[in-house]
Amino acid sequence: MATSTYLSNPVITINAVDLSDQCTSATISQAFDQLENTAFGDTARKYTAGLQTNSITVELYWSTASSETYASLKSLVGTSTNITIKGSSAATSATNPLGTLTGGFLAELPVAYTLGELATVSVTFNGGTWAWSES
Repeated sequence: MATSTYLSNPVITINAVDLSDQCTSATISQAFDQLENTAFGDTARKYTAGLQTNSITVELYWSTASSETYASLKSLVGTSTNITIKGSSAATSATNPLGTLTGGFLAELPVAYTLGELATVSVTFNGGTWAWSES
């Protein structure tokens, strides 16, 4: 039976600051380099995981209030930090796992101002180690 997840109250922290009230979306990419380890005598190609290539892109409303988007991100440009995300504010569990990107690098802080719209920023943290926790 097909199922889907309805996100009603996701939680995201960037550098230990809860920015859930400013976040509109997050895209996680967890990948590994594919390294071939086929040897003589094998009848099919075999592979093993190499280095992780991870990223998380977060869409945020642009707010210059203290402890909000600008104040939280301005000093992170050019540095690495930790990002956590989970589907709801409920306790971390098998049905509400906590994802953590440890050491994600923020290369830029591009703000989009458009007449008649709320200002937004799309930030991507690249690299680091991705892990899911169920407890």
